[in-house]
Amino acid sequence: MKLSPKVFNHKHPFTIGVEEEYMLCNPKTGDLVDKVDVIMDLIDPSDNDRFSYELIKTEVEINTPVCQDVEQAMGEIRRLRNIIRDIGKQNNFRMGISGTHPTAKPIEQNFVSAPGYQWVANQMGYYAQRNITFATHVHVAVPDAESAIHITNAMRRWIGPLLAISTNSPFFEGVKTGMLSSRSFQFGAFPRTNVPITFESYDQYKDLVNSFIDMGSIEKPRQIWWKIRPSMDFGTIEFRMFDIQRSLIRTRLLIALSQSLVHRAWSEFKDGTLAEDFRLDYIDDCYWKASRFGFDVKVMDPKSMDILSMEEFILRMVDYAEPALKYFNNMDVIDTVKEILEIGSEAIEQKQVYKSAGMSGLQKFLMDNVQFN
Repeated sequence: MKLSPKVFNHKHPFTIGVEEEYMLCNPKTGDLVDKVDVIMDLIDPSDNDRFSYELIKTEVEINTPVCQDVEQAMGEIRRLRNIIRDIGKQNNFRMGISGTHPTAKPIEQNFVSAPGYQWVANQMGYYAQRNITFATHVHVAVPDAESAIHITNAMRRWIGPLLAISTNSPFFEGVKTGMLSSRSFQFGAFPRTNVPITFESYDQYKDLVNSFIDMGSIEKPRQIWWKIRPSMDFGTIEFRMFDIQRSLIRTRLLIALSQSLVHRAWSEFKDGTLAEDFRLDYIDDCYWKASRFGFDVKVMDPKSMDILSMEEFILRMVDYAEPALKYFNNMDVIDTVKEILEIGSEAIEQKQVYKSAGMSGLQKFLMDNVQFN
């Protein structure tokens, strides 16, 4: 397959695209319902590119257009969330938001009929049905293919801290899993969901993708589902580690931080100071701890090789991004980080609701507390 580096050539780098995946729920119980076909039949044709199927019929994905800044991206997310809410009011379903549905049974999930998703279903069998997961993906455009590769290398340092502030899936199949992000484990059963290696060049990355295609491991590049990847579809760096957020304020944080981390790394790449080559075992360990433990857990910064708490590592990440946050006029999101460090991620909120209201109360909470405006 010809994989041209030109897709990464953006005249206006650091633009943004966002994907969000939503649960489609019974309005009374919060159980999942097969309603994605209803949505796809009723959306305005002008928005056809803004909505797409996911693997199962109880889930829908929204896709923003290319956005010039964080505010435009948030405006699109609000608009698209409201479209789904309005369709649901007329068709007996509601949107719910969580990284996993807390009680849904894999065996009850029906696959969509689109060929690409049928390929996944055929590949993964039962484990495809277990992928009852819901994420936020953030795309950030870069100037060219080579910078995309090197910035992606550098961004692996922050995979754990980024997951830690976004964990939102402590329950699965009616079980309190002990995890803060069970989504990370459910989707992690898929192949090619690991942290990528350090790539020396775009050509090395392209050769790997082509070899997977030649072996029949994948049919198209987007079936490489790493936690962060250079997207050959859009010519972006795609952040894929986030659990989806009910809060628009926290969603804004994840988008602004992704954009600013990429911009800061690009500045260092130009200056020849970008740190890229890290030990994967420390990145994997940090990711695991982010999905399981609170902010006091000890992790390794794979650049400095010093041990620090997850909270300290998150604040180090924010310090790294701060010049770019200031450049893009998004310094206010630092207050959101501090709030998360003080009261916890949305996973902690779910656990608190479950303790006071049980599973039925939690399922209603996940619908009642979605932010639309």
